[in-house]
Amino acid sequence: MAQETVVWFSWDEGIAKSKDENKKVIIDLYTDWCGWCKKMDNTTFRDPYIVEIINEHFVAIKFNAEHREDIEFHDEIYKFTKGGRRGYHGLAAKMTKGKLRYPTIAFLNEDNEFIQAIPGFQNTVTLEKILMYFAHDNHKTTPWSSFQRNYKSKTQITPSEKKSNHTRLVSGGVN
Repeated sequence: MAQETVVWFSWDEGIAKSKDENKKVIIDLYTDWCGWCKKMDNTTFRDPYIVEIINEHFVAIKFNAEHREDIEFHDEIYKFTKGGRRGYHGLAAKMTKGKLRYPTIAFLNEDNEFIQAIPGFQNTVTLEKILMYFAHDNHKTTPWSSFQRNYKSKTQITPSEKKSNHTRLVSGGVN
């Protein structure tokens, strides 16, 4: 029976599960105050096909970019940094190369090495393409422009997702 929701894990649980199952990781980098993060939770991440793709091909991690506890990852300790109105976690800054925007979706390969971080709200059609691009390693061989042009989506944009997003990916990275 198909799962109705994405199975989200904490950072430590998700990284351990990824290693155990040899699966890629998708990280939903969010903050509690981010309206677009909540919209993505209530629309995109509830689409049955998106749920199916994520749960089948990835270990899903929810990561609050304002997480206050230290995290050890790849022999480095990442800490919360006070600054601005709220501060940020060093791991969030590492994933986004210092360009903290929310929501951001980040991907790790099966060895838990960063592949890509993609900022901004993603509607179901766009996220489906992105997920399939990484799930089947298309990012290693096919330019994003070719992949998205040729990919036939199985989802549709819901009325609440009408605000368009313009995600640009290139082979090997996001622009």
